[in-house]
Amino acid sequence: MAQSGRDSNTREEPLFGTTELTASTPTAPEVLDRVFLEVRCKLLDTAACLDRIERTEGADLALRDRRMKQIHEAIAILSSAGVDRAERIQMLFSDEYVPNWIQGIQTGAPCVTLSGKAFQETT
Repeated sequence: MAQSGRDSNTREEPLFGTTELTASTPTAPEVLDRVFLEVRCKLLDTAACLDRIERTEGADLALRDRRMKQIHEAIAILSSAGVDRAERIQMLFSDEYVPNWIQGIQTGAPCVTLSGKAFQETT
């Protein structure tokens, strides 16, 4: 029997299906069912971390720390509406782009972090 040049495992249909929405696209309630326990766990973990900070010595200093302010801003973003919360939180914790940053490293000039502390990259 002559072979067609393809092995019997070759797929005729596209590997990842079509770009059309189909009945297999999950609905919002289905997504909620799938992620609820994971989200609940992460929220409980975050609450426990914040409780731990406030329970320890020096909590008053920690609560005034820039990073705690960022955490509280992130929580406010989580509480807001929209479909861009992850992007807004990522930007909250990201450094601003510094043009020509590599030249500073190459010349030994200090770089500055979000906290305002200078550092130098060492190789």
